Amino acid sequence: MTDSGFRWLAIGLLLANTFLLCALVGGGFVYLYHSDTPPPGRLPLAGEQLPSRTRADFQKALAEARREVRSTVLQGRQARVEAAALLGKPELDAEALADALEKARDAETAVRAAVEKRAVDFVATLSLDERRRLADGLIGREAPRSATK
Repeated sequence: MTDSGFRWLAIGLLLANTFLLCALVGGGFVYLYHSDTPPPGRLPLAGEQLPSRTRADFQKALAEARREVRSTVLQGRQARVEAAALLGKPELDAEALADALEKARDAETAVRAAVEKRAVDFVATLSLDERRRLADGLIGREAPRSATK
């Protein structure tokens, strides 16, 4: 290998190692100082405070509950579509609009009740420590936020 070829190889390896070293330092920094709090503006997922295995089981149970009431979800969606169609008509039928919105509200309430029942059934199987973690998460969601951004 010639002198200039060796120099270019050394410069290239030096640059590659510099990028690799920076990536490792950055990854270590993120690993050490990473915060598990959700970024502002994002709602936490259900059970986010639980250990990963339990959280996955909890979210799976909630998804299962939503799948079981899928027809009710579709009824609520259809009622909102009906309400939107009624709003778009030249003559507003307030009574029909109120009925459509009531159907949508009833469907949403039924879905929420089914999901909450499944959540209560699942939470009943958790340890006290895990239930406290969930309680901390609920309190964190309801804590007042500052009015400024």
